[in-house]
Amino acid sequence: MKKALYIVLAMFLVAACKNTNNQTNTDMSTDEPLKEVAGRKNFGPDHALVTTPQPCVMIATWDKDHTPDIMMAAWAGQYDYKQIVVSMSKHKTTENLELTRAFTVSFADINTIAESDYFGLVSGFNVPDKVAKAGFTVTPSPNVDAPIINEYPLTLECKVVSWSDGILVGEVVNMSADERILTDGKVDLAKLQPIVFDAASMSYRAIGDIVGKAWGDGKKYVE
Repeated sequence: MKKALYIVLAMFLVAACKNTNNQTNTDMSTDEPLKEVAGRKNFGPDHALVTTPQPCVMIATWDKDHTPDIMMAAWAGQYDYKQIVVSMSKHKTTENLELTRAFTVSFADINTIAESDYFGLVSGFNVPDKVAKAGFTVTPSPNVDAPIINEYPLTLECKVVSWSDGILVGEVVNMSADERILTDGKVDLAKLQPIVFDAASMSYRAIGDIVGKAWGDGKKYVE
């Protein structure tokens, strides 16, 4: 669906009631206890699982000195056919985005778990050479003003469409992939083996096996 977010960025609840005497609307109480859902355990609204699992999206940018920076963003998803959306607070990355208006997106995989986790733990404000410290190398993107991280085999080159109120929207101008993750000329997730963040266990899990056919398995219910 166009403009559909895979990641829930915000939820708002507005409720009012009006009595039969046409009195002024009043807000519904938010202090009412939650009702139990039969056969299930309630966790309430304060939990880590909004949408899960979450992709481990690696965002790379240049700073003012042309030093590469990488951060991990778990709250990200596809915004449109050629656009990506990321929710983030202020980081070294956001400062760089305002300068270059460009970034690359890669995906952490089973071969880069420790390095990717490190990029999420350490701020570029405090460790400006963290890319080099992790032993990673970069190649300047030929299409946007941002670095391509050579150790990540799949990369999206993006231009900033908008950056406002903590929401970044980027337009993908190119996707490039290492030959080693391709099968019949297409990206093969079984070869890429990207990882996702499991907030329930605070761990990373790998993706790979095909377990069903999209726009196919459900046809048995179509009349």
